[in-house]
Amino acid sequence: MALNPQIANSIVDIGKLMYQKGWVAANDGNISVRLDADRILCTPTGVSKGMMRPEDMLIVDLMGRKLEGARACTTEIQMHCTVYQLRPDVNSVVHAHPPVSTGFAVAGRALNLAILPEAVVTLGTVPLADYGLPGTPELSRQLAPFIPNHDALLMANHGVVCYGETLEKAFFRMETVEHLARISMVAELLGGPRLLPRREVDRLMAARSRYGIQFAAGAEPEPPIAAEDMIAMKREERFEITRGELVSLLDEVLRARGVLTS
Repeated sequence: MALNPQIANSIVDIGKLMYQKGWVAANDGNISVRLDADRILCTPTGVSKGMMRPEDMLIVDLMGRKLEGARACTTEIQMHCTVYQLRPDVNSVVHAHPPVSTGFAVAGRALNLAILPEAVVTLGTVPLADYGLPGTPELSRQLAPFIPNHDALLMANHGVVCYGETLEKAFFRMETVEHLARISMVAELLGGPRLLPRREVDRLMAARSRYGIQFAAGAEPEPPIAAEDMIAMKREERFEITRGELVSLLDEVLRARGVLTS
């Protein structure tokens, strides 16, 4: 077996873009491409994504076992293998730590609001998976429930993973996730986003096929939260209390603090 120079060069180019955009620091991040039904070409561990060479790449099987390559495999290859096993339509996986979207993941916030038509069409919802120790089966277990129905995931206190039919599509989805996160943050700083109404979200979701966006058979893409959904959620958070109940509650608090004694 021999490394595919064209694919290896493409991985190097994407790695440089990720590094230049500030999505990774030091040796962070990893990239892989499915070569065929049994083999994956992936990045090595311990090498900056901005300084890789084609000959640094490795070939592994779908269980993550090294078949060829001089360097050690990325420690997070199991995460990539899990995506390939659950999504036969996926041919590339990209993982990085874009600062703003990773900030949402660290804050425990999914990117699930309908604020941009382009993001609704290309991503739908970007859910937040619970924390799993990087490089362990625990991480794959946390991601597995989301992989079949989403093309991009936030990983709590970790980063972002995106995947697609090609390496370029996986990279572009990562770019869209970070772009969405930056706009979301600015909107919140300006008083909070105004969400698209449900009818517009439904129209955008229905239009995905016109833009060439397809999902694996049986997948159920999750639409983002629309304006009506947010209103309903806020109503559920409200509670009512009578004047008498409020007086009684305040009286109890004041007595507990010794302000009232009789």
